[in-house]
Amino acid sequence: MRTTGTEPLFLILADAALELVPEGIRGHPEVVAYARRRGRDPSRVLLDKSFHFHAMSVLRDKHKRGRPDIAHFFLLEALSSPLNRAGLLRIYLHTYTGEVIEVEPSTRIPRNYLRFVGLMEQLLSTGRVPPAGPNALMKVVTRGFRNLVEMLSPDMVVLLDENGFFTRLRVLADNLARLMRAGLRVAVVIGGFPHGSFSSEVLRSVSTAVSLYRSVLETWTVTSRLLAAIELSLGLL
Repeated sequence: MRTTGTEPLFLILADAALELVPEGIRGHPEVVAYARRRGRDPSRVLLDKSFHFHAMSVLRDKHKRGRPDIAHFFLLEALSSPLNRAGLLRIYLHTYTGEVIEVEPSTRIPRNYLRFVGLMEQLLSTGRVPPAGPNALMKVVTRGFRNLVEMLSPDMVVLLDENGFFTRLRVLADNLARLMRAGLRVAVVIGGFPHGSFSSEVLRSVSTAVSLYRSVLETWTVTSRLLAAIELSLGLL
């Protein structure tokens, strides 16, 4: 049950390495063989570095792409959190190719990675899951990170980045909880890619950049630590 008077936190996975195989490499033998094994068209399978490593060698930003498992771990952490169960979390995925996906809080993401891959392929092919019916568990709502920020209209957008201003996790969580209790709309942005930097569009659209650790942390580690800290600050744990 949602805490009275407390605004939900917008949690955004930005530049997520989640996309269908791009047109330029759909004819690569590695991609064709993978799609054939799964009985799918090459244009409707997720780009995955584990299976398309050689095909990806010609792609721009290849070091940032082809890691749908990052989004999988992120969603498992966020959707099962006490903050989400309390109605105080709104989750969005912003992909490398620009799609912005809204995730219904009641969504139950498959624990099995192969089932998750199939779900994401359906989502990116049709724009929503399920593809028909009045209620979508996940749907593409716009394109571009800037458009997402304009749509949410937050009072503050906090980017978690190792190059940001160093802040203790508990201090950040207490400040975010205080703003949420005050009825302010706050968005927190976490990177959804394995290596590299945020896109210029993301960097231009945030209010402040914060670092929680002296070196790089995995996306799911940041997600779990942040949500747990906010839950403690709000008295949910």
